[in-house]
Amino acid sequence: MSLILFAAVLFVSILVVPIGLPGLWMMIVAALVYDWLVPAASIGWVTLGIALGLTVLAEVLEFTLSAKYTRKYGGSRRAGWGAILGGIAGAIVGVPVPVIGSVIGAFAGAFVGALVLEYTRPEATGSTATRVATGALIGRVAAAAAKTSLGFVVAITLLVGAWT
Repeated sequence: MSLILFAAVLFVSILVVPIGLPGLWMMIVAALVYDWLVPAASIGWVTLGIALGLTVLAEVLEFTLSAKYTRKYGGSRRAGWGAILGGIAGAIVGVPVPVIGSVIGAFAGAFVGALVLEYTRPEATGSTATRVATGALIGRVAAAAAKTSLGFVVAITLLVGAWT
């Protein structure tokens, strides 16, 4: 019964990742609580370490993919930082809108942040800044997909660790 409850918590945690909530960190906390409350079915420190490493990797990817795509689409380093900071600010601003506010806010924030900071370059034109901002948006979408995918891997890793 406790394994089924643990699996349900992991599933809910995966569902909240795309909406900008810290679902992967919820999985780590749930695994620690499960390991503490159900000592007979210990997950193990190696499995927890692997899950923690994947979680950190997902966080790094989330913050760097938007900047990477911004630069891939011709943006400056400044526009890359605009995409990162805009994505964070947009996610925070979007929180009051239930369920999808933080996702839309993060996407819009990455676009606007890259656009605004690309426009601060003297040689920037409207079309290049828009192209760069589109790259930031694509990067933000790729980051959300990558983080959700790694969330599935973390959940499976923890479930296998709890099962054995």
